[in-house]
Amino acid sequence: QVIHRLPMPNLKDELHCAGWGPACGCFESGAAAKRTKLVLPCLISSRIYVVDVGSQCRAPRICKMIEPVDVFWKCNKGYLAVTHALPDGNVLVANMGDAAGNGKGGFVVLDGETFELKGNWENECEAPPTGHDFWFKARHNVLVSSAGMVPRVAGRGFSPDDFKKGVFGRRLNVWNLSCRSLTQCFDLGEDSLPLNVRFLHSPDAAEGYVGCALSGAIFRFYKPCEANNWAVEEVIRIPAKDVTGWIMPKMPAFIADLVISPDDRFLYECNWLHGDIRQYELSRGCKPRLVGQVFVGGSILRGGPVSVCRDEELKSQPEPLVVKCKRVYGGPATLQLSLDGKRLYVTNSFYSTWDRQFYPSVVK
Repeated sequence: QVIHRLPMPNLKDELHCAGWGPACGCFESGAAAKRTKLVLPCLISSRIYVVDVGSQCRAPRICKMIEPVDVFWKCNKGYLAVTHALPDGNVLVANMGDAAGNGKGGFVVLDGETFELKGNWENECEAPPTGHDFWFKARHNVLVSSAGMVPRVAGRGFSPDDFKKGVFGRRLNVWNLSCRSLTQCFDLGEDSLPLNVRFLHSPDAAEGYVGCALSGAIFRFYKPCEANNWAVEEVIRIPAKDVTGWIMPKMPAFIADLVISPDDRFLYECNWLHGDIRQYELSRGCKPRLVGQVFVGGSILRGGPVSVCRDEELKSQPEPLVVKCKRVYGGPATLQLSLDGKRLYVTNSFYSTWDRQFYPSVVK
Protein backbone atom coordinates (compact mmCIF):
# COMPACT_ATOMS: atom_id res chain seq x y z
CA GLN A 1 0.00 0.00 0.00
CA VAL A 2 1.05 3.57 -0.64
CA ILE A 3 0.96 5.30 2.75
CA HIS A 4 2.28 8.71 1.69
CA ARG A 5 3.34 10.72 -1.35
CA LEU A 6 5.92 13.49 -1.34
CA PRO A 7 5.40 15.70 -4.41
CA MET A 8 8.60 17.18 -5.79
CA PRO A 9 8.41 20.91 -6.57
CA ASN A 10 10.25 20.80 -9.93
CA LEU A 11 9.99 18.95 -13.22
CA LYS A 12 12.77 17.18 -15.13
CA ASP A 13 14.97 16.58 -12.11
CA GLU A 14 15.54 12.84 -12.73
CA LEU A 15 16.00 11.61 -9.16
CA HIS A 16 18.44 8.80 -9.85
CA CYS A 17 20.10 7.41 -6.69
CA ALA A 18 19.22 8.26 -3.10
CA GLY A 19 21.82 8.19 -0.34
CA TRP A 20 21.68 8.48 3.42
CA GLY A 21 23.18 11.34 5.35
CA PRO A 22 26.07 10.73 7.78
CA ALA A 23 26.24 8.44 10.84
CA CYS A 24 24.79 5.38 9.09
CA GLY A 25 27.88 3.60 7.83
CA CYS A 26 27.23 0.40 9.80
CA PHE A 27 24.20 -1.60 10.90
CA GLU A 28 25.20 -2.28 14.49
CA SER A 29 22.93 -1.47 17.42
CA GLY A 30 21.61 2.08 17.31
CA ALA A 31 23.08 3.00 13.94
CA ALA A 32 19.85 2.54 12.01
CA ALA A 33 18.09 5.04 14.27
CA LYS A 34 20.38 7.81 13.01
CA ARG A 35 19.19 7.56 9.42
CA THR A 36 17.15 10.75 9.51
CA LYS A 37 18.08 12.42 6.21
CA LEU A 38 17.94 11.23 2.61
CA VAL A 39 20.06 13.05 0.04
CA LEU A 40 18.55 13.05 -3.46
CA PRO A 41 20.86 14.32 -6.24
CA CYS A 42 19.32 14.98 -9.66
CA LEU A 43 20.83 13.49 -12.78
CA ILE A 44 19.38 16.03 -15.24
CA SER A 45 18.71 19.28 -13.35
CA SER A 46 21.77 19.02 -11.03
CA ARG A 47 19.58 20.04 -8.09
CA ILE A 48 20.05 18.41 -4.65
CA TYR A 49 17.17 17.68 -2.26
CA VAL A 50 17.56 16.75 1.39
CA VAL A 51 14.52 14.88 2.72
CA ASP A 52 13.74 14.58 6.42
CA VAL A 53 12.62 11.03 7.20
CA GLY A 54 13.35 11.25 10.93
CA SER A 55 10.74 13.69 12.21
CA GLN A 56 7.86 11.73 10.66
CA CYS A 57 9.12 8.50 9.14
CA ARG A 58 5.77 7.81 7.45
CA ALA A 59 5.47 11.32 6.02
CA PRO A 60 8.88 12.48 4.70
CA ARG A 61 9.29 16.17 3.85
CA ILE A 62 11.85 18.26 1.99
CA CYS A 63 13.97 20.17 4.51
CA LYS A 64 16.62 21.65 2.18
CA MET A 65 17.16 22.27 -1.50
CA ILE A 66 20.43 23.20 -3.25
CA GLU A 67 19.75 24.86 -6.59
CA PRO A 68 21.66 23.94 -9.77
CA VAL A 69 23.15 27.43 -10.15
CA ASP A 70 24.97 26.97 -6.83
CA VAL A 71 26.43 23.64 -7.98
CA PHE A 72 27.44 25.16 -11.33
CA TRP A 73 29.10 28.29 -9.96
CA LYS A 74 30.74 26.86 -6.85
CA CYS A 75 31.93 23.55 -8.24
CA ASN A 76 31.72 23.76 -12.06
CA LYS A 77 29.96 20.41 -11.85
CA GLY A 78 26.58 19.05 -12.88
CA TYR A 79 24.54 15.93 -13.64
CA LEU A 80 24.75 14.49 -10.14
CA ALA A 81 24.52 10.74 -9.78
CA VAL A 82 25.39 8.86 -6.56
CA THR A 83 25.62 9.81 -2.87
CA HIS A 84 27.51 8.26 0.06
CA ALA A 85 28.40 9.55 3.52
CA LEU A 86 32.13 9.78 4.23
CA PRO A 87 33.88 8.62 7.43
CA ASP A 88 34.61 12.27 8.33
CA GLY A 89 30.88 13.06 8.54
CA ASN A 90 30.57 14.88 5.24
CA VAL A 91 28.42 13.72 2.31
CA LEU A 92 30.01 13.01 -1.07
CA VAL A 93 28.07 13.22 -4.35
CA ALA A 94 29.53 11.93 -7.62
CA ASN A 95 28.85 13.84 -10.83
CA MET A 96 28.87 12.92 -14.53
CA GLY A 97 29.62 16.22 -16.25
CA ASP A 98 30.13 19.96 -16.06
CA ALA A 99 27.48 22.68 -16.22
CA ALA A 100 27.35 22.48 -20.04
CA GLY A 101 26.89 18.71 -20.10
CA ASN A 102 30.41 17.85 -21.21
CA GLY A 103 32.00 14.82 -19.61
CA LYS A 104 33.66 15.58 -16.28
CA GLY A 105 34.08 13.21 -13.35
CA GLY A 106 34.70 14.03 -9.72
CA PHE A 107 32.71 14.80 -6.59
CA VAL A 108 31.01 17.61 -4.69
CA VAL A 109 30.92 17.74 -0.88
CA LEU A 110 28.03 18.60 1.44
CA ASP A 111 28.43 19.46 5.12
CA GLY A 112 27.18 16.49 7.14
CA GLU A 113 25.27 18.63 9.64
CA THR A 114 23.94 21.62 7.70
CA PHE A 115 24.01 20.02 4.21
CA GLU A 116 25.50 23.22 2.84
CA LEU A 117 27.46 22.87 -0.40
CA LYS A 118 31.16 23.05 0.51
CA GLY A 119 32.76 22.65 -2.92
CA ASN A 120 34.74 20.07 -4.84
CA TRP A 121 36.29 17.05 -3.12
CA GLU A 122 39.15 16.19 -5.48
CA ASN A 123 41.94 18.37 -6.79
CA GLU A 124 40.64 20.14 -9.91
CA CYS A 125 43.52 18.99 -12.10
CA GLU A 126 42.69 15.36 -11.30
CA ALA A 127 39.05 15.27 -12.40
CA PRO A 128 38.49 12.17 -14.62
CA PRO A 129 36.91 12.51 -18.10
CA THR A 130 33.58 11.07 -16.88
CA GLY A 131 32.10 9.78 -13.64
CA HIS A 132 29.11 7.97 -12.18
CA ASP A 133 29.43 5.74 -9.10
CA PHE A 134 31.90 5.23 -6.25
CA TRP A 135 32.56 3.33 -3.04
CA PHE A 136 35.29 3.49 -0.42
CA LYS A 137 37.09 1.48 2.26
CA ALA A 138 38.31 3.59 5.16
CA ARG A 139 40.62 0.90 6.59
CA HIS A 140 42.47 0.73 3.28
CA ASN A 141 42.34 4.52 2.70
CA VAL A 142 40.90 4.01 -0.79
CA LEU A 143 38.00 5.26 -2.89
CA VAL A 144 37.13 3.61 -6.22
CA SER A 145 35.00 5.37 -8.85
CA SER A 146 33.57 4.41 -12.24
CA ALA A 147 33.27 6.21 -15.57
CA GLY A 148 29.69 6.81 -16.77
CA MET A 149 28.64 8.72 -19.90
CA VAL A 150 28.92 12.21 -21.41
CA PRO A 151 25.54 13.69 -20.33
CA ARG A 152 25.09 16.12 -23.23
CA VAL A 153 25.24 13.30 -25.79
CA ALA A 154 23.78 10.40 -23.82
CA GLY A 155 20.82 12.59 -22.84
CA ARG A 156 19.61 12.51 -26.45
CA GLY A 157 19.27 8.72 -26.29
CA PHE A 158 21.33 5.66 -27.11
CA SER A 159 22.89 5.68 -30.60
CA PRO A 160 25.27 3.16 -32.22
CA ASP A 161 26.96 6.16 -33.85
CA ASP A 162 28.29 7.20 -30.42
CA PHE A 163 30.60 4.20 -30.18
CA LYS A 164 34.32 5.02 -30.43
CA LYS A 165 33.60 8.73 -29.87
CA GLY A 166 34.37 8.85 -26.16
CA VAL A 167 30.72 9.15 -25.14
CA PHE A 168 30.82 5.96 -23.07
CA GLY A 169 33.48 5.78 -20.38
CA ARG A 170 36.08 3.07 -19.98
CA ARG A 171 38.05 3.88 -16.80
CA LEU A 172 38.07 2.61 -13.24
CA ASN A 173 39.68 5.16 -10.93
CA VAL A 174 41.45 4.50 -7.62
CA TRP A 175 41.78 7.43 -5.18
CA ASN A 176 43.69 8.05 -1.98
CA LEU A 177 40.79 8.70 0.41
CA SER A 178 42.58 10.96 2.88
CA CYS A 179 44.63 12.94 0.33
CA ARG A 180 41.75 13.12 -2.23
CA SER A 181 44.21 12.35 -5.02
CA LEU A 182 43.98 10.03 -8.00
CA THR A 183 46.54 7.21 -7.67
CA GLN A 184 45.63 4.60 -10.33
CA CYS A 185 43.48 4.25 -13.45
CA PHE A 186 42.44 1.03 -15.17
CA ASP A 187 41.26 0.89 -18.79
CA LEU A 188 38.43 -1.67 -18.91
CA GLY A 189 38.07 -1.59 -22.69
CA GLU A 190 36.71 0.77 -25.32
CA ASP A 191 33.07 1.75 -24.70
CA SER A 192 32.86 -0.70 -21.82
CA LEU A 193 30.87 1.83 -19.74
CA PRO A 194 31.70 0.81 -16.14
CA LEU A 195 28.80 2.05 -14.02
CA ASN A 196 28.37 0.40 -10.63
CA VAL A 197 31.09 -0.07 -8.03
CA ARG A 198 30.60 -2.34 -5.00
CA PHE A 199 33.08 -3.28 -2.28
CA LEU A 200 32.58 -6.35 -0.13
CA HIS A 201 30.91 -5.34 3.14
CA SER A 202 33.59 -6.63 5.51
CA PRO A 203 35.52 -3.56 6.74
CA ASP A 204 38.81 -5.38 6.24
CA ALA A 205 38.05 -6.70 2.75
CA ALA A 206 40.27 -5.18 0.05
CA GLU A 207 38.09 -6.45 -2.76
CA GLY A 208 35.14 -5.32 -4.85
CA TYR A 209 33.39 -5.54 -8.21
CA VAL A 210 32.47 -3.18 -11.04
CA GLY A 211 29.89 -3.87 -13.75
CA CYS A 212 30.43 -2.68 -17.33
CA ALA A 213 27.10 -1.94 -18.98
CA LEU A 214 27.94 -2.21 -22.67
CA SER A 215 30.60 -4.93 -22.63
CA GLY A 216 28.61 -7.22 -20.35
CA ALA A 217 31.70 -7.77 -18.19
CA ILE A 218 32.14 -7.69 -14.43
CA PHE A 219 35.63 -7.01 -13.10
CA ARG A 220 37.01 -7.81 -9.68
CA PHE A 221 39.33 -5.18 -8.24
CA TYR A 222 41.50 -6.13 -5.29
CA LYS A 223 44.66 -5.32 -3.39
CA PRO A 224 47.20 -8.15 -3.61
CA CYS A 225 48.81 -9.28 -0.37
CA GLU A 226 51.56 -6.95 0.87
CA ALA A 227 51.15 -4.69 -2.17
CA ASN A 228 50.49 -0.96 -2.27
CA ASN A 229 48.79 -0.89 -5.65
CA TRP A 230 45.44 -2.35 -6.70
CA ALA A 231 44.80 -4.87 -9.46
CA VAL A 232 41.85 -5.71 -11.74
CA GLU A 233 40.74 -8.97 -13.35
CA GLU A 234 37.70 -9.93 -15.44
CA VAL A 235 35.62 -12.58 -13.66
CA ILE A 236 32.26 -12.56 -15.53
CA ARG A 237 31.31 -11.84 -19.13
CA ILE A 238 27.72 -12.17 -20.31
CA PRO A 239 27.63 -12.73 -24.08
CA ALA A 240 25.71 -10.46 -26.44
CA LYS A 241 22.82 -11.91 -28.45
CA ASP A 242 22.47 -11.84 -32.24
CA VAL A 243 19.08 -10.28 -32.94
CA THR A 244 16.82 -8.78 -35.60
CA GLY A 245 14.27 -6.04 -35.10
CA TRP A 246 16.52 -4.05 -32.76
CA ILE A 247 18.69 -0.95 -33.08
CA MET A 248 21.84 -3.07 -33.62
CA PRO A 249 22.47 -6.62 -34.88
CA LYS A 250 23.96 -7.54 -31.50
CA MET A 251 22.20 -6.75 -28.20
CA PRO A 252 24.74 -6.33 -25.41
CA ALA A 253 24.23 -7.52 -21.87
CA PHE A 254 23.53 -4.13 -20.32
CA ILE A 255 24.58 -4.51 -16.68
CA ALA A 256 22.65 -1.70 -15.02
CA ASP A 257 23.28 -2.46 -11.34
CA LEU A 258 25.11 -4.68 -8.87
CA VAL A 259 24.48 -5.49 -5.22
CA ILE A 260 26.39 -7.74 -2.80
CA SER A 261 24.68 -9.56 0.06
CA PRO A 262 25.52 -8.32 3.59
CA ASP A 263 27.35 -11.58 4.36
CA ASP A 264 29.48 -11.20 1.17
CA ARG A 265 28.33 -14.60 -0.11
CA PHE A 266 26.39 -13.53 -3.18
CA LEU A 267 26.57 -10.95 -5.95
CA TYR A 268 23.36 -9.96 -7.77
CA GLU A 269 23.36 -8.15 -11.10
CA CYS A 270 20.55 -7.01 -13.39
CA ASN A 271 20.62 -6.96 -17.17
CA TRP A 272 18.41 -4.10 -18.31
CA LEU A 273 18.23 -5.08 -21.98
CA HIS A 274 18.11 -8.88 -21.85
CA GLY A 275 15.79 -8.71 -18.84
CA ASP A 276 17.32 -11.13 -16.35
CA ILE A 277 18.58 -10.85 -12.78
CA ARG A 278 21.47 -13.16 -11.94
CA GLN A 279 22.77 -14.44 -8.62
CA TYR A 280 26.45 -15.41 -8.35
CA GLU A 281 28.09 -17.17 -5.46
CA LEU A 282 31.32 -15.47 -4.43
CA SER A 283 34.40 -17.30 -3.22
CA ARG A 284 37.56 -15.41 -2.43
CA GLY A 285 40.05 -15.29 -5.30
CA CYS A 286 37.94 -17.51 -7.58
CA LYS A 287 35.55 -16.85 -10.42
CA PRO A 288 31.95 -16.22 -9.24
CA ARG A 289 29.59 -19.12 -9.92
CA LEU A 290 26.10 -18.55 -11.41
CA VAL A 291 23.56 -20.11 -9.03
CA GLY A 292 20.30 -18.30 -9.89
CA GLN A 293 18.57 -16.49 -12.75
CA VAL A 294 15.11 -15.01 -13.27
CA PHE A 295 13.63 -12.90 -16.11
CA VAL A 296 11.58 -9.85 -15.09
CA GLY A 297 10.95 -8.18 -18.46
CA GLY A 298 13.51 -7.15 -21.06
CA SER A 299 13.69 -6.70 -24.83
CA ILE A 300 13.96 -10.32 -25.97
CA LEU A 301 10.63 -11.64 -24.67
CA ARG A 302 8.66 -14.05 -26.79
CA GLY A 303 6.08 -12.31 -28.99
CA GLY A 304 7.87 -8.98 -29.03
CA PRO A 305 9.43 -7.07 -31.94
CA VAL A 306 12.91 -8.53 -31.33
CA SER A 307 13.85 -11.99 -32.58
CA VAL A 308 16.95 -13.74 -31.25
CA CYS A 309 18.92 -15.41 -34.04
CA ARG A 310 21.81 -16.77 -31.98
CA ASP A 311 22.05 -17.16 -28.23
CA GLU A 312 24.97 -18.76 -26.41
CA GLU A 313 22.95 -19.26 -23.23
CA LEU A 314 19.21 -19.72 -23.87
CA LYS A 315 17.44 -22.29 -26.01
CA SER A 316 14.34 -20.11 -26.47
CA GLN A 317 13.20 -16.56 -25.81
CA PRO A 318 11.71 -16.09 -22.32
CA GLU A 319 8.02 -15.56 -21.69
CA PRO A 320 6.63 -12.15 -20.60
CA LEU A 321 6.31 -11.68 -16.83
CA VAL A 322 2.80 -11.41 -15.39
CA VAL A 323 2.33 -10.66 -11.67
CA LYS A 324 -1.18 -10.70 -10.17
CA CYS A 325 -2.69 -10.63 -13.67
CA LYS A 326 -0.64 -7.54 -14.59
CA ARG A 327 2.03 -7.53 -17.31
CA VAL A 328 5.40 -6.18 -16.15
CA TYR A 329 7.08 -3.92 -18.71
CA GLY A 330 10.60 -2.56 -18.98
CA GLY A 331 13.75 -4.25 -17.78
CA PRO A 332 15.47 -4.66 -14.39
CA ALA A 333 17.43 -1.48 -13.73
CA THR A 334 18.32 -0.96 -10.07
CA LEU A 335 18.51 -3.38 -7.16
CA GLN A 336 18.34 -3.29 -3.38
CA LEU A 337 18.69 -6.21 -1.00
CA SER A 338 17.13 -6.39 2.45
CA LEU A 339 19.59 -6.42 5.35
CA ASP A 340 18.76 -10.06 6.15
CA GLY A 341 19.54 -10.98 2.54
CA LYS A 342 16.13 -12.61 1.95
CA ARG A 343 14.32 -10.06 -0.25
CA LEU A 344 15.65 -8.51 -3.45
CA TYR A 345 13.87 -5.43 -4.77
CA VAL A 346 14.12 -4.24 -8.38
CA THR A 347 12.93 -1.22 -10.38
CA ASN A 348 12.19 -1.21 -14.11
CA SER A 349 13.36 2.30 -15.06
CA PHE A 350 16.97 3.18 -15.90
CA TYR A 351 17.09 6.68 -17.40
CA SER A 352 14.07 8.57 -18.74
CA THR A 353 15.46 9.26 -22.22
CA TRP A 354 16.55 5.66 -22.70
CA ASP A 355 13.31 4.36 -21.16
CA ARG A 356 11.29 6.19 -23.80
CA GLN A 357 13.53 4.76 -26.51
CA PHE A 358 13.62 1.09 -25.51
CA TYR A 359 10.57 0.66 -23.26
CA PRO A 360 7.94 3.24 -24.28
CA SER A 361 5.26 1.15 -22.57
CA VAL A 362 6.87 1.95 -19.19
CA VAL A 363 6.52 5.68 -19.79
CA LYS A 364 3.00 5.27 -21.09
